[in-house]
Amino acid sequence: MKKNYVTIKDIAAAAGVSINTVSRALNDKPDINIKTKRKVLEIAKEMGYVKNVTASSLRNRKTKTIGVIFEDSSNPFFAEVLKGIEKGSREKNYNIILMNTEKKYDLERKAIKLLLEKRVDGLIITPTQEKSEDIKELIKINIPFVVVGVNFENIDIDEIYSDDYYGGYLAGKYLIENGRKKFIMLNGFSYKSVAKERYLGFKKALDEYNIKDFTVYELEEGLENAYLKIKELIEKNIFFDGLFCYNDIFAFGAIKALYENNIKIPDKVNVVGFDDIAFANVLNLTTIRINKEKLGYDAFHRLYKKIKGDKNRIKEKLGVELIIRNT
Repeated sequence: MKKNYVTIKDIAAAAGVSINTVSRALNDKPDINIKTKRKVLEIAKEMGYVKNVTASSLRNRKTKTIGVIFEDSSNPFFAEVLKGIEKGSREKNYNIILMNTEKKYDLERKAIKLLLEKRVDGLIITPTQEKSEDIKELIKINIPFVVVGVNFENIDIDEIYSDDYYGGYLAGKYLIENGRKKFIMLNGFSYKSVAKERYLGFKKALDEYNIKDFTVYELEEGLENAYLKIKELIEKNIFFDGLFCYNDIFAFGAIKALYENNIKIPDKVNVVGFDDIAFANVLNLTTIRINKEKLGYDAFHRLYKKIKGDKNRIKEKLGVELIIRNT
């Protein structure tokens, strides 16, 4: 059933004043009698008036809304990034429309199209990086946007991401200094800058110690995929004692497989994750910490400046740190 919203015309008729007077009262203008203003506001409240933001945005050509596109909003990593975006948006009285692409490029393109049709003022996006055409199209149509969490090296756009290379290096160095000899890395797909940089940093640490005995497996993201890969390696009697995981979700799946096969952690195998999501502390996981809330907060404020007309392009790289626990 269609809802019949109360209009300012309805309020004006009930209050016995002009539409212009109602408008001034609802918008808190100073040039209105206090008694009249109170009367109008009381009647508006009694009638259940809801401001028509859409009409206002059409007049101002601003919706005070941004679109946020994540590749997997069920991942706790993105929940913490979103917390930072929300904190920034509240400071500037902006609203958020969140879309999830499930790491699929076609869904990413559809999400961008839908949000642009909603006339959002700008976008914060974590792209799949499988292809870059959609990012190039955003540049072409001149919509303010900020990429968060990944880095397009050859495209001049605003980005905020973590130092994945150094994080991979810290993970490798930690495993080596713990006396580990044979290494496995469970990585994401290398077309993503995150996976590529974490691998290169990890490899640099191994190269410094002249270690050549390591294997990298690229997997579709998800706890179950990491679990199945480690289970497979154990069943094939493939030995390893140092395990670096692309993210904490991979690490959780790997640990599950190791525990099920009575392989003690950290006695027999050291495991290092990446991201330091909330559950990492609960499971006592050694991991690389990213300041995820700052990632989101800085992304929003960068976007806000672009919406306000800032033409500069900024690539901001946030530091990471090794958090040693008991894996």
